[in-house]
Amino acid sequence: MPHPELPSLRHRYSRRNWLWRFAAAPLSAIAIEGAGAAADTGAPALLAETAEQRLIAMAFEMRSRATAEGDQPYGAVVVKGGEIVAATPSRVVTRSDPTAHAEMEALRDAARQLSSRDLRGCLLYSSSRPCPMCEAAAYWAGIERFYHGQTIVDGGAPMLRRC
Repeated sequence: MPHPELPSLRHRYSRRNWLWRFAAAPLSAIAIEGAGAAADTGAPALLAETAEQRLIAMAFEMRSRATAEGDQPYGAVVVKGGEIVAATPSRVVTRSDPTAHAEMEALRDAARQLSSRDLRGCLLYSSSRPCPMCEAAAYWAGIERFYHGQTIVDGGAPMLRRC
């Protein structure tokens, strides 16, 4: 028998509410609120998500946005100090730019938002493993670690790979 609170929890975490909450609150507040909501209502523990799961979900939301706009299915999110700095879809097709991968766009947007090319202390979450170009860009930007895929694979610190 389903829990009586599940319909209201589903509405509470609908896509519209979810995106608004990401834009309005730091990650620490979102993670605490999400964990408390499941504990307070007696809902199954599976409803409580970690901040990493929410960030990967946002990368996948950007991926959906990219395909809806007619682009390649990739999305990326850059986080610093528990706050989202940039969240972008792939724009290779829509901008006719072969370097406009989701990760590259997220790094560019994060650099603009922080007014610095130095992104030390930032984390990169993406819908799939970054290609060598994107990983090299994350390396040069100083990204601390990157995570990718639905299983949230820890890719470690970006590396500069030479052919």
